[in-house]
Formats: sequence, structure tokens, C-alpha cells
Amino acid sequence: MKIKSANFVMSNSDVAKCPREAIPEYAFIGRSNVGKSSLINMLTEHKGLAKTSGRPGKTQLINHFKINDNWFLVDLPGYGYAKVSKRDKKTFQKYITNYFLQREQLVCSFVLVDIRHEPQKIDLEFMEWLGENQIPFCIIFTKADKLKPKAIQVNVNAYIQELLNGVWEEAPQYFTTSSSKGIGRDEVLNFIDSINTDFFEQQKG
Repeated sequence: MKIKSANFVMSNSDVAKCPREAIPEYAFIGRSNVGKSSLINMLTEHKGLAKTSGRPGKTQLINHFKINDNWFLVDLPGYGYAKVSKRDKKTFQKYITNYFLQREQLVCSFVLVDIRHEPQKIDLEFMEWLGENQIPFCIIFTKADKLKPKAIQVNVNAYIQELLNGVWEEAPQYFTTSSSKGIGRDEVLNFIDSINTDFFEQQKG
């Protein structure tokens, strides 16, 4: 897929106010400081599209970007930095769960994970929550440039094994990326393109 246009549309914390267009939508989410904004900028080849920051928790709203005038990329707040509800730790920020449960245009979510670290409980819990609510998702391992190829494979294998040892019968699809090196860009965009193609074919039918 070639990115011809990428435009900011809106920010808000109310799902009811999100764009109403019936086009495919892809949400990007992960723990704070996982490299989400850098990844979005790399995928779209627009350096300042998503605001990057060394300060965790910079993104605090649901941010919609319209790509190629026919799909939405959604930049969601990082979890694990903002205070989590004591009543239900799996709810994370309430409007994030509202978004996932109510947003009909959402066709796939990308959960970002820093490839350098061991599986984190909050990531595993969030993926489990997505699975329980039948929300399609893939994993994007970020910061692959920080490790050697062998270490990347070892860490990915360990992560997938952790999932399979838990609640998952089969591992979610995953991608390995580096924002600074452009690694994984084509794979992620081709995956999105294939879903978009199916979506618009069904619309015609």
C-alpha cells in the first residue's frame, strides 16, 4: 500500500463523537513509551503526524487520522500510566474500553509491545480482555533496531510461548517493527490493505 495522504481529523474522549463514516478503522494502542507515535509516523511517512514525546502518557485522547481518504488510523492513549480504576483493573481508562466495545467501524487493533522486555502483565491482561470481547487484534513488536536478529527471534518466540501457555489456543498474528529503520512497514501496510480490499468488496456485494 502506498500512503498518498494522511490527515488529522479529530481528537476526543467520547466515542459517540468519533467520525461517522463507514470506512475501516485500525486502532493502535500500547503501554506508555512503547513507541506508538513514532510507529504511526513511520507507517504514514509523515514525521509530525502523531506527536512524539519522551514523557509517558502524552496521548490522552482518541485521535483519528484519515489515510488515503478511505480508512482511519486511530491513535489511542497508552495504558499503564494513567491511574487505573481500583474497581476493575481491566477497564483501563473508561473511554478506551468504551471505544473498543462500541466502535462499529473498528476492524482490527494493533497492540504494541516493546520487543526488548519480557511479557508484561498489563499487556497480557489487555490482550486477554480483547479476546474475551471478541475484538480482533494483532501484536506489533516495536524497537527491533535495539536488538540483534537472533535476540529478536528469541524474544518473539518467548512472548508467543507465554501467550500459548496462558489463555490462547493459537497466537495472534504479529509483526516486528523499527520506526527508525522502517522495519515492518510494508508488512503492516499490506496487512491493512488486504483487510481494506475485502471490506470494500463486501460493500459492493
